[in-house]
Amino acid sequence: MTISLLDLIDFFIFSFIIYQIYTLLRGNFGYGLFLGVLLLFVIWWTVNALDMQLMSSLLNQFINVGVIIIVIIFQPEIRRFLLFLGNTTLRKRSNFLSRILLAKPGIKTDRERQIMALSSALLRMSRDKTGALLVLSGDTSAEPLIGTGTLLDAVVTRRLVESIFNKTSPLHDGALIISKGRAAAASCILPLSENGNLPADVGLRHRAALGASERYAVAAVIVSEENGFISTGFQGIMKYHISNEELLIFLQEHI
Repeated sequence: MTISLLDLIDFFIFSFIIYQIYTLLRGNFGYGLFLGVLLLFVIWWTVNALDMQLMSSLLNQFINVGVIIIVIIFQPEIRRFLLFLGNTTLRKRSNFLSRILLAKPGIKTDRERQIMALSSALLRMSRDKTGALLVLSGDTSAEPLIGTGTLLDAVVTRRLVESIFNKTSPLHDGALIISKGRAAAASCILPLSENGNLPADVGLRHRAALGASERYAVAAVIVSEENGFISTGFQGIMKYHISNEELLIFLQEHI
């Protein structure tokens, strides 16, 4: 058997795609299904190579409709992957345009003001052990999430964020959506994650933040009401008890 340079390139591209799918599904409900589909494909390839006609004819029935089955089973993961792909492309384009427009007075100042306002509010609520859940959608649309809460369309300020999550506020029970530089809506309902690998002491806020980051191209910040720890969620991955510096970097990346 001869192996050409094109064969090596083909192999590495295929391996890279499989690895990206693995990282996308790791820790999710679809991870076990992905391994099952991959194992079925390996068995099908093996029986064809060994010319096992009975097994080959049986597995061919599954492989012929395999694409349809995969689309049905992995619909949430495929949707999240496409959203992530589109969001990454738009973000790169936005970063390119922002470098050109950064010299325009006021643009950088507004973004820095929002970052500092959110950072100050989150740290204050962390010290006071005030539970909070923020969703950062950047420049992407978050209409499905915004529609579940109370519309605000307000300027992002420290006092606004703190007043929303005050325990006596009627809007504190839910998520605050920050979209396109504005406080778009409060008391929003987020989908809960089905990830079975989360710690046992993780509450509904963390599961909701993770669920939103899994299904939509958004990031989330959580303040624990029990211990005041700040956590973040993005692309289905949670980071617990982050430092003040990590929080600032996270806000800079997603605002």
